[in-house]
Amino acid sequence: MNRRISAIGSNSATIRDEHERKHKGRFTELDPDKLRGGYYTSLELARWLCAWAIRDPKESVLEPSCGDGSFLEAASARLEELGTHGPSRANQLCGVEIIPDEADKARRRLRGGLGYRADDVVESSDFFAWWSRPGRSTFDVVIGNPPFIRYQSFPEPHRSRAMSIMKQQGLLPNRMTNIWVPFVVAALAVLKEGGRMALVLPAELLQVSYAAQLRSFLTDRFSRIDIIACNELFFEKAEQEVLLFLADEARTAPSDLSVSNPCKVNLTESDSVADIVKREPLTVLHGALPKTVCHDSEKWLKYFLSSDEITFMRALRASDNTTDLGTFASVNVGVVTGKNQFFVLCKSDVEELGLEEYTIPLIGRSAHLEGALIDEAGWRMLADDEQRVHLLHLAPINGTKPMGALAHYLRLGEEQGVDKGYKCSIRKPWYAVPSVYIPDAFVFRQIYDFPRIVLNRTGATATDTIHRMRSKGSDPQAIVANSYSYLTAASAEIEGRSYGGGVLELEPTEAEKVLMPATLVDAIPVEECDALIRAGRLETVLEENSSCVLRGQMGLSKTECKMLRDIWNKMRTRRLARRRAGRKKRS
Repeated sequence: MNRRISAIGSNSATIRDEHERKHKGRFTELDPDKLRGGYYTSLELARWLCAWAIRDPKESVLEPSCGDGSFLEAASARLEELGTHGPSRANQLCGVEIIPDEADKARRRLRGGLGYRADDVVESSDFFAWWSRPGRSTFDVVIGNPPFIRYQSFPEPHRSRAMSIMKQQGLLPNRMTNIWVPFVVAALAVLKEGGRMALVLPAELLQVSYAAQLRSFLTDRFSRIDIIACNELFFEKAEQEVLLFLADEARTAPSDLSVSNPCKVNLTESDSVADIVKREPLTVLHGALPKTVCHDSEKWLKYFLSSDEITFMRALRASDNTTDLGTFASVNVGVVTGKNQFFVLCKSDVEELGLEEYTIPLIGRSAHLEGALIDEAGWRMLADDEQRVHLLHLAPINGTKPMGALAHYLRLGEEQGVDKGYKCSIRKPWYAVPSVYIPDAFVFRQIYDFPRIVLNRTGATATDTIHRMRSKGSDPQAIVANSYSYLTAASAEIEGRSYGGGVLELEPTEAEKVLMPATLVDAIPVEECDALIRAGRLETVLEENSSCVLRGQMGLSKTECKMLRDIWNKMRTRRLARRRAGRKKRS
């Protein structure tokens, strides 16, 4: 596919948070395409989207971030196909592109069909500045692939303009808001009543918290939304799951219609882009069953389920027999050291450096947690295996001057610039790692199979690759034991988020929302659960707890327990299939 360099800055199609990848103190390079902002949509896919969106030869079309013009070329061809001939098509097309060289490419691309009228189609401008001009036009159709750029990477004054437009439209952006969101909001605001929108958007639309307001905004402003999710990555290098967003019958403002005639959201899955574009749009969308939208913070991941499954999960959440994990415990991130290579040590390092009295036990990676509990013996095995499970914890020496071996090690850190890193530089003293406490249990942040919670029977804390759970008064063993059920597994797949690599990720607030039995009952004891999981028999644990917890305590039927298991398997299989597809392409 043709690569699309986005309007400004760095790409959020970009690799989750563009975090620094570290190895032995060195940083690996990030793909420069990812850092520049986006990936171009192929002309073939652009034509397919225009075939769905443009239905009348007189319709006006906007591309708010047109890049080198593939969408505009497709729109021009579609209008000609419908009967609009000659350079007059230029009156119906408008493209905005902030990078002058890209805007020139788009103009040259259009000249073959529009002649020099093509120069009038593309404007070199920041879309948000263009949007704010008095007397701007409105359009029947909006098409395109807006840039995916993190808030922090979006420069001023463009960012302030974008956020101001969101606020004008009644939304409240925050520092997590990716810039594709205001692109969608601003573009929707220039649609005519009854208009349509066809965009390539990140799958974050379905699942991230910062898009929750947008989801509600979209369902208020359209009568029907079709989402096409593809089980291959549209842009292979981007490591970003992308979807096709097709919205019809725009409402220029929320009205009573959004209550009496609620938006219908349809989700269609396809194995590949090639399978999508070889079929007519209406054929692809035929048979999609509309899902009832809840106007709250509910994620659209749920729409991968059938209507019956969605109704069942909503009923469970509303039931007196269930509650959130957050009822019983708080979940928070692990320790943020600022430089794990310096603060997280193995046993031989601790001994050679003479730092024994300045370290505490640590769980450094989820791979260190193999079962449903970890005890002192398990941690010592990790330490003896030279795993990095010792945290340099110096809070007790605040106010005193480090001496001896400790002072020597801290000087080494300063020579390497550890104290100049952002997290360390804002601490006093720089080497005192904050928020070090011993949790009751560990909660997996990144999940491949099951959303595991592991009882902590050591004096260990954890790095921020793992979340820490503290009970609010309930027995931690009972919390952990009752979490091993199809109920928790299914709801975690809905509350979490998945990325191109097939990993399910739960942030603390999302982990606290996973469903649990309202009453903690006698589930399989943690020790037995631990032994079975280590023996590869997780399914045995889930089936046993299905009997004693879901059916025995909660009163669910065999059919309902099976539905929970099927929901978990469906959602899990879908994301893991994308992981396998990505590996196959790279091999």
